[in-house]
Order: sequence, then C-alpha cells, then structure tokens
Amino acid sequence: MEIGVRLTVVPNQGEADMICAMLRANGITCAERAANPAIPSMTGFGGWHEILVPDDQLNAARDLLKLSDS
Repeated sequence: MEIGVRLTVVPNQGEADMICAMLRANGITCAERAANPAIPSMTGFGGWHEILVPDDQLNAARDLLKLSDS
C-alpha cells in the first residue's frame, strides 16, 4: 500500500513493525516498504525499511516519534 510521504527509514523489519504499531495505536495510518532491497541490513533482519504516513498526518507522526525517543 502506497500512502504518502516518508516519515523515517529504519534498519530492519522489526523496528519498522514496532514504529508502525505505535503510530497505528495513536490513530496514524502507516505503511512500510523496503527502502532499498539491494542493500542488506547490518542486522541481517530484513534490510532497511521506509515508514510512510499520509501527508496530513506527517507532523503528528514526527511528534510521536520524538516522544518515543525521549
């Protein structure tokens, strides 16, 4: 599902799943996709992934990521 703009890029599928779960739990639509399937992840767990959100939810998603980094 292609749904908008890139929020962030993470190094593996597990981290992408965790971020999308947090976003969805807070009412933000989210999708993820392989950022560059030709470049393997250093962790060996699925490679880099982009987290995508709708343009109109981008600021809320950024704020939520900032809170989770604290």
